Amino acid sequence: MNNGFILIDKPVGITSHDVVEIIRKKFSTKKVGHSGTLDPFATGLLIIGINKGTRLLEYLQHQDKKYYVKAKLGIVTDTYDITGEIKEKNNVLKEHIDKLEETILSFKGKYMQVPPMYSARKYQGKRLFELARKGKIIKMPPKEVEIYNIENIQIFEDGTFEFECVVSSGTYIRSLIMDIGYKIGVGAVTTELRRLKVGNFDISKAVNLEKVTERDVIPMIDMLSFPKVTLNEMGLRRALNGNHIFLEHIEKYDEFKKEDMVSLIDKDKNLIAVAIAERNAKFLETLERLERNERVFKIKKVFK
Repeated sequence: MNNGFILIDKPVGITSHDVVEIIRKKFSTKKVGHSGTLDPFATGLLIIGINKGTRLLEYLQHQDKKYYVKAKLGIVTDTYDITGEIKEKNNVLKEHIDKLEETILSFKGKYMQVPPMYSARKYQGKRLFELARKGKIIKMPPKEVEIYNIENIQIFEDGTFEFECVVSSGTYIRSLIMDIGYKIGVGAVTTELRRLKVGNFDISKAVNLEKVTERDVIPMIDMLSFPKVTLNEMGLRRALNGNHIFLEHIEKYDEFKKEDMVSLIDKDKNLIAVAIAERNAKFLETLERLERNERVFKIKKVFK
């Protein structure tokens, strides 16, 4: 059985759920999920979990993301992207072009963002895009997001522009483009969107959906960036039974802080469990010196 992840380069025109269904058929398993929705018109990195790998997806969903986006001033649609119904068309003047770069860069940092009416975000258990298609337009309250970096800005005379950005989890690039357009005064619409990175995982490592095979499955332990803690035989037995880990159960460990998530592994580097640290790594030396066998890790999920 394949347990782990696949980095997929999602093509344009299909949903993230479509990718999940294709992987289910290719690998003959129902246990498949993804770590974060990409719009049908968007392309790029989609992290797919298979079998036990699906249980780790929650730890990947809240990582920072990097995107390439191309947009155009003067157009407003109901979906905030070029596939939607055009609601406004405004003249784009030289004065708008001249202040575009400064306006784009003004969004670096934290700001309150309203998600698109057509999005995968849920309202009372229903996806916003499902409600919008039925004519029920729900205006969600703004949510604080953060734009960590904006680079490689290109601006063209026709009002087209593009850039790359690193953003916090939950940031909608379509909304960012819409907000840039409104700040300029003529609106803007996303015409291309590509996810380049999720956490430490880069699009350069992703595989074509049509060509994916079992050789492309990445082991679970390689997908988590948590500090690793190797358990001895007694510790392994406790972890496998869901019992918390004390000092005497630890063989070696990476540096970690209190409240950090850690990967508990065996000597062959197989992922056994995910746990929360209740002490700092440096404090373990103190416990050893004082011969105090205290609890160090609280088990969250067991995998083997």
